[in-house]
Amino acid sequence: MNVSSRETTHSVTHFILLGFPSSPEMQLLYFGLFSAAYILTLMGNTAIVCAVRWDQRLHTPMYIFLGNFSFLEICYVTTTVPNMLANFLSSSQSISFVSCFAQFYFFFSFGCDEGFYLCIMAFDRYLAICCPLHYPRIMTKELYTGLVIFGWSGGFILFVTPVVLISRLPFCNPNIIDHFICDPVPLMMLSCSEDNTTQLIYSTFNVIFMIGTFLFILCSYALVILAVLRMPSAASKHKAFSTCASHLAVVILFFGSVMVMYVSPGSGHPVKMQKFITLFYSVITPLCNPLIYSLRNKKMKAALMKVLGLDNMLIKYK
Repeated sequence: MNVSSRETTHSVTHFILLGFPSSPEMQLLYFGLFSAAYILTLMGNTAIVCAVRWDQRLHTPMYIFLGNFSFLEICYVTTTVPNMLANFLSSSQSISFVSCFAQFYFFFSFGCDEGFYLCIMAFDRYLAICCPLHYPRIMTKELYTGLVIFGWSGGFILFVTPVVLISRLPFCNPNIIDHFICDPVPLMMLSCSEDNTTQLIYSTFNVIFMIGTFLFILCSYALVILAVLRMPSAASKHKAFSTCASHLAVVILFFGSVMVMYVSPGSGHPVKMQKFITLFYSVITPLCNPLIYSLRNKKMKAALMKVLGLDNMLIKYK
């Protein structure tokens, strides 16, 4: 039994990612569209990282967290989009067993880190708005440095267990994944044996992480809203709500799609819907984030203009 199990497990050396089956002309169109989205995502998030790095006015915890979040977005999309673009131009669309699970690990670790960073940013806004007098004493350099490190490392620590458990499942033919990434749900469906324990552990992990982080953010902003409503000045209320609006928009975009997809993977979403939801939070949301964070923030807009050299052009024009 053990020998047979080992042979079955190692009989699959690679997987086939079907992606978006269509005609060669449509594949080229998809390649062009997703290439443009990827380049714009890299440009937008890199601009924010550079603005935070080079503008002294943005060397505060709020913008340091935002800069790290933008760099995290760059890493996040790079784990999947280049491989997806290569598959649009490839006839084999294969990915090795090791590469598939490496993609799984890094993509979901970075995704988990995004959830942690959204929590950290919510906590920062709570302190700044609800405890403004104590904020400098609480949010010290040591604290925000520790939060930055935790934001980057938390997902990599937590996702070791799901990746190891799923990679140890026995896989045999067929080895075709009807998706454009190595997603854990279709991977578990390819297993030769139905391992209810692994599925239960994976689902429980998702529920605890996603609902826990989402509730933390909701509680933080509930306290923020109560504090803002007590402010006597209309200008202060507008400034506080404006500061938090962009963050809340990103939270809704990210958690809305992810929770639909992964809190109940056994609910059986149609394959096309799975692909669309994954596409939404893995490609579209990182593309929108730079716009969301920059359009409603005067300091960020000014810093981006400076980084892009547009401030000098405007001065000359005037």
